[in-house]
Amino acid sequence: MYLYPRWIRFWHVLNALLCLLLIATGLCLQYSGQSRNLIPFDKAVAMHNSGGIALSLSYLLFFIGNLVSPNRKFYRIRGQNLRKRMVKQIRYYALGFFKGEENPFTVTEKDKFNPLQKISYVFIMYLCLPLMILTGWGLLFPDKTLPGVFGVNGLILTDLFHIISGFIVSIFLIVHVYLCTLGPTTGSMFRSMISGYHVGH
Repeated sequence: MYLYPRWIRFWHVLNALLCLLLIATGLCLQYSGQSRNLIPFDKAVAMHNSGGIALSLSYLLFFIGNLVSPNRKFYRIRGQNLRKRMVKQIRYYALGFFKGEENPFTVTEKDKFNPLQKISYVFIMYLCLPLMILTGWGLLFPDKTLPGVFGVNGLILTDLFHIISGFIVSIFLIVHVYLCTLGPTTGSMFRSMISGYHVGH
């Protein structure tokens, strides 16, 4: 099944590379006081800022693309038996896959994400990533941030939310890559991002 059009594949690879760049440079900024650092502080700042601007444009491509293309249908969450379907999927990932059981979810042209994927993708793409981008811009232009909330400095809150959302996106990326190895073969899902065709179980 052809499920991944060119623009999705282009965006997906670009987004992954930018997130890896931001994770690496973000860690260098976070631990800049250490004696050994992968990237010098001034270069890490420039690379992180440039990567953040590029990620903002990349996200804009995703957002507009989902508005004007049929891809948006894959992000609609259906409430019917959602909890039950999520529990089934969690059980499959935790136990069923290793026992050789069949995936309880079948990919179709109408629905390419299982319920667990759908919830996590919506959470990441429509909450965490926008929060990370907005707070990143807030840190880039600190004079534009709120002066304070409930007596807490606005810049500190902006920085805190930026770090938390960045950490969540980082964990998601690691889990996402691991779960992509649980296809019919270890590399089949990665090949889908090259060809555009999904290889089912």
